[in-house]
Amino acid sequence: MATEEQSKAAMEKETQIPEWEHIAARQEGAGTKEPGRPFNDVLRSKFNGVLPPHRKYLGMKRRTFLLVLLAVVLALLALIIGLAVGLTRGGGSKNLPLPSNTNTFSGDLTYYGPGLGACGEVSTKDDSIVSLSHLLFDAAGSSSSTGGNSNNNPLCGRMLRAQRYNEAVGQMRSVDLKVVDRCTGCAVDDLDTTESAFEKLAPIADGRVDVTWAWL
Repeated sequence: MATEEQSKAAMEKETQIPEWEHIAARQEGAGTKEPGRPFNDVLRSKFNGVLPPHRKYLGMKRRTFLLVLLAVVLALLALIIGLAVGLTRGGGSKNLPLPSNTNTFSGDLTYYGPGLGACGEVSTKDDSIVSLSHLLFDAAGSSSSTGGNSNNNPLCGRMLRAQRYNEAVGQMRSVDLKVVDRCTGCAVDDLDTTESAFEKLAPIADGRVDVTWAWL
């Protein structure tokens, strides 16, 4: 009898499963029954960790701050794209208003107080001279901004004719202008001239007007 009980105890001892295997089995079963956290919840949790919703940013609530930040980013992107498009349009020599282009161009006409220009010539407010856009001037040739001698730029001394309808006198007026300078604040088709030349096309009080022009 003792021998039979000893044999039975020995068999139970051989088939007994260690406790750690039971624990592992329970954990594995629990992992298969409970789904993991949704990916959106994980992202939201990480985002809240970086920008806690209860805090203020630059004196604004998080939602307002994020909307302002988004608006700033979109504005910067629009500016960058606009500049890139503008440079692309103005970058091709075929489209630039160079003397080789016989088209008539349209831009803004302004006036400034001249002196020693980029072409090495001294001018006064009574002279019929013009300062061309830096985009056009530099594309034509030598410029001090690119390490060259702007006095040797091929546009220096060239003549162009600017014209527009002068509302003050009710007539179309024109003036011939000599290139002597480089305008850093002008768009590619703009002209910057003297007060006396400007007054022939528009009242001086207007300050900035539209103009059409072509090379002579």
